Amino acid sequence: MEKAVRSAVIAIANQKGGVGKTTTAINLSAGLARRGYRVLLMDLDPQANSSLSYLDLREVEVSIFDWLMDRSVTAEQVIYATSVPNLEVLPSRINLAKFESVLLGELDAPYRVKDRLDPIKGRYHFVIVDTPPTLGLLTVNALVAASHLIIPIQSSYFALEGTDDLLETVEKIKARPNPNLLLLGVVVTLYDRRTAIARDSLEQIRQVFGSQVFRTVISRSVRLEESPAYRESIFTFAPQSTAALEYDQLCEEVIERV
Repeated sequence: MEKAVRSAVIAIANQKGGVGKTTTAINLSAGLARRGYRVLLMDLDPQANSSLSYLDLREVEVSIFDWLMDRSVTAEQVIYATSVPNLEVLPSRINLAKFESVLLGELDAPYRVKDRLDPIKGRYHFVIVDTPPTLGLLTVNALVAASHLIIPIQSSYFALEGTDDLLETVEKIKARPNPNLLLLGVVVTLYDRRTAIARDSLEQIRQVFGSQVFRTVISRSVRLEESPAYRESIFTFAPQSTAALEYDQLCEEVIERV
């Protein structure tokens, strides 16, 4: 049995869709695994895009929903190896969309992920949690279970729209269920250096979040959009691309900050 390690559980969250949450989750996971860290990618989004990036869901008989709802389901039944050494996936399926309605009114509802994750997280150096584009019960579960939070923000005109709601939720989580939750950083995504609006948005984000903004900025990239279709991270799909270099640099910053 592998010796337990001190693990960082990093939730990647923003209730806005299309800001690069899943892209960041799959490539940060792969980047850390490439460095020899044991990594678990936990997919808490019913859309299951993180899972699809590494697995054929037709071969996934037991998913995270079953694991969260049925204590007789073991981690070994729901954690799948990937083609990336050191990287495993705890996959989602569309049935996870029932999570909120099934647990409505249950006292342990916000703690379900934490309670199931705590006994196994010591197997991994990093647990990366992809979340849905909402501030519902799944995202709350991710924040309660996490030690750190990364917020991806797209460099666009409405970049900061909704972040107040997310930060308010984070403060509520820190006030009671998870006082140790830390904002690891804000990562600017989908950056197009050719446009004035992207540059203005980046400056605005830096004014609001200051040193919490990662130095690395993730550029808009066709390669990043294509790689999940081939069930690859950017590091194997386009290893010489700007996107691969940027996510490699982001991994370095994450390691430094953790």
